[in-house]
Amino acid sequence: MKIASGVLLRAATGDDLQGVIEVGQQTWPATYGPIAGKDYVAMGLAKWWTADATIPAIRAGRVTVAEYDGEIVGMTSVGPLDGHLALWKLYVLPEFHSAGIGGMLMRAAIAKAKADEYDEIVLSYLDGNDNARSFYEHYGFTETGRESTGGGVPDSIWIHLPLGGDPEDATLDGAHG
Repeated sequence: MKIASGVLLRAATGDDLQGVIEVGQQTWPATYGPIAGKDYVAMGLAKWWTADATIPAIRAGRVTVAEYDGEIVGMTSVGPLDGHLALWKLYVLPEFHSAGIGGMLMRAAIAKAKADEYDEIVLSYLDGNDNARSFYEHYGFTETGRESTGGGVPDSIWIHLPLGGDPEDATLDGAHG
């Protein structure tokens, strides 16, 4: 599936709230259920994919959406963390994986980080999320540490991408997404 050319990336607005939340509602069970279990999925959805958790990021201009045929099919959320830009969320609806949308969102996040003069992008993913690991490695991210989350949940693996040079340097066609 190659539909990335018909996808519009733009800053999220208040009208996008339900679409952004729906991305989380659809991606989290499939992504984290097999890795961390139903309780972790329920906790994450209740904590990070609600109107109360999402509205402040949209209002602050930190959420980008990928829209295809009038539907939000992917999103990112970023914010500062210890002087770096943290990529808190990058999700694409399962039926749009491998369509290039994740790569579009990643390139946009890299470009924004550079434009805002951040020296690196940091993020974490759960150990065992091999799709995320492969995707981020494709863009040049490397591991900086691990954090135990406890309760039988796999470790969070922290990775970073030092920034410098052209945003296209770290992006290749054919990325997962």
